[in-house]
Amino acid sequence: MVLTNAHVIEGADKITVTLKDGREALAQVIGTDSDSDVAVVKINLDRLQEIPLGDSDALRVGDFVVAIGNPFGLRQTVTSGIVSALGRSGLGIEDYEDFIQTDASINPGNSGGALVNLAGELVGINTAIVAPSGGNVGIGFSIPINMALQIKDQLVNFGAVQRGRLGVRIQDLTPELSEAFQIDQTQGAIITRVEKGSKADAAGLRAGDVVIMANKRDINRGADLRNAIGLLRVGDTLDLQVMRNGNQQIIRTTIGDLNADSSVGINLNPRLEGASFSELDDQQLSGAVEGGVLVSEVKQGSAAWYHGMRPDDVIVSANRKLVKDLDSFRMAIAKQEVLLLNIVRGEGALYLLIQ
Repeated sequence: MVLTNAHVIEGADKITVTLKDGREALAQVIGTDSDSDVAVVKINLDRLQEIPLGDSDALRVGDFVVAIGNPFGLRQTVTSGIVSALGRSGLGIEDYEDFIQTDASINPGNSGGALVNLAGELVGINTAIVAPSGGNVGIGFSIPINMALQIKDQLVNFGAVQRGRLGVRIQDLTPELSEAFQIDQTQGAIITRVEKGSKADAAGLRAGDVVIMANKRDINRGADLRNAIGLLRVGDTLDLQVMRNGNQQIIRTTIGDLNADSSVGINLNPRLEGASFSELDDQQLSGAVEGGVLVSEVKQGSAAWYHGMRPDDVIVSANRKLVKDLDSFRMAIAKQEVLLLNIVRGEGALYLLIQ
């Protein structure tokens, strides 16, 4: 098995793996996950040696690392540097981000290569660069190996990542919010909304709960909780340590089935296949939008995308019926052959006719 980036093999008709000793082999794709940019391929060669695995959770800023790859087609190039930052997210590179940032020279062609520590242990997969000029500027990003291995296990066992959902909206806990909630905790993920009928709702989670630990791993910001949920399979148990009214408690829940949830378009109406929906949180409600349903995701090339639906659209009416939440949206479009959707998009509004 060979671990690499999903974007490295995306759209390839034929994949060839070349080893340091010059041997080549055609590779079979075992599975890819574009959301995390991880892929697994298989080659049939003997005398293969597995790289020792490190613990990316043990990395610290300032640790020395080495990046291995084929930058600009130059095979087996090694560059060195340090870990510049950990837990980088919000970059818009992938859907699930928890990057190791390094100043080891990473250039086009390094993608899918190894990031190793000075003990020769694999700690990350080189994935992306910040390159306004098209080359290395001392800022590169790698997927932590602990995260990549969790994705790899699902790809090997199931051929795909079977992600589910919890049914919460979250944001980072800030010092200002800590003061407002009168808690000493200054880091965590605060739950802003719990979707009715979700696994989170059944477990008793509430808006205002502050998640500080998930399955014994610290949660310092919203991205940490999102990644923790995204790396679990449907049906997996999730133990959350939360602060509520100044007291800590453990809430056990499970990850729900994304395809069985009412927020997924294909279950609402086949014409909305590829779109996911969620209820608006308090910050999204304003004088212009007093209610509605948020289009949280639209897969490019899907039926919903073809019909003109885009992420962050807010549906305020369907078939001339007011949409206040997911329940009213479901009732308005169920078993309808033609959908007339009134959508707020940015500063404007439009109607989409889907038939």
